[in-house]
Amino acid sequence: MTDASAHRAQPQEFEKVLTGSDASVARFDTHERSGIEKVQHFLHSSPAAVPLIVLIASLLVFAFVIGGKFFSAFSLTLILQQVAIVGIIGAAQTLVILTAGIDLSVGAIMVLSSVVMGQFTFRYGLPAPLAILCGFAVGAACGFLNGWLVARMKLPPFIVTLGTWQIVLAANFLYSANETIRAQDIETQAPILQFFGQNLRLGNAVFTYGVIAMVLLVVLLWYVLNHTAWGRHVYAVGDDPDAAELSGVNVGRMLISVYVLAGLICALAGWALIGRIGSVSPTSGQFANIESITAVVIGGISLFGGRGSILGMLFGALIVGVFSLALRLIGTDPQWTYLLIGVLIIVAVAVDQWIRKVAG
Repeated sequence: MTDASAHRAQPQEFEKVLTGSDASVARFDTHERSGIEKVQHFLHSSPAAVPLIVLIASLLVFAFVIGGKFFSAFSLTLILQQVAIVGIIGAAQTLVILTAGIDLSVGAIMVLSSVVMGQFTFRYGLPAPLAILCGFAVGAACGFLNGWLVARMKLPPFIVTLGTWQIVLAANFLYSANETIRAQDIETQAPILQFFGQNLRLGNAVFTYGVIAMVLLVVLLWYVLNHTAWGRHVYAVGDDPDAAELSGVNVGRMLISVYVLAGLICALAGWALIGRIGSVSPTSGQFANIESITAVVIGGISLFGGRGSILGMLFGALIVGVFSLALRLIGTDPQWTYLLIGVLIIVAVAVDQWIRKVAG
């Protein structure tokens, strides 16, 4: 061995300070998680778990109180029929709230779209399929207006949609002259407008095409939100729009696309609404905006944006349907339904705040 190689084998002066130092990997968990913290982390990673648990618990409680008839196929499918419109509108509301916005105009857009479908068919004599497309165009245009004001004009979503809610509602009454198109006329001249109200029987279970449309829409949006770049961008914009912009997301374009899609979904709900009530009425669906927000909040979707699952919205809508039907079967005052739903809303927001501490 030469002197040079022997010299290289010896540790150099600056390496001597490392002798005996701790070589373990750094850890940032300073303590073992308690049981409550584990539950908190699980609920944070599975936002649809809370409403699913509440839904199952409410079904079991009311089945015990009411009896076996509550668990009949007819009763359970009746709940689905009752929440079909809310579930479709709730899907539109979910997309907006995931971006940390809110849309108070969803109910008005739904009704205006249904009125356009009916009026274009019976007032102007257009073929019903073309009138339906015109209704979808109106829904998309209303959504684009909301999105443009929020994304380009930088106005708060609450103020924007509060204003467009009044505008669209007034336009609805002015255009329709408060005229209802009767179910008999629709059935004889344009039955396709009532398509989503048609029944599909499987034994004692009675499904409508509106229920099937709601389920397929929720499943499709769940896939889009969880397995496409567009869906990840929706969550990113809701979580932190500045960080999303820096990472290459066109936040303005994303917001406009979300509101336009929400408008199209509202138009779908308008078509389903005609099938549900049989007629075209400008006074129907007056509380759809509040009902959609209720389903979203009870479904565990954060009003601060960036967290939640559209499946949770569906569970939230079903919870409201279960409470409504069960209390009606028990024979209680309908005001108890509103009272209990109000309690559920407050509890859902409190649980969301508790879960959000994990992210903080």
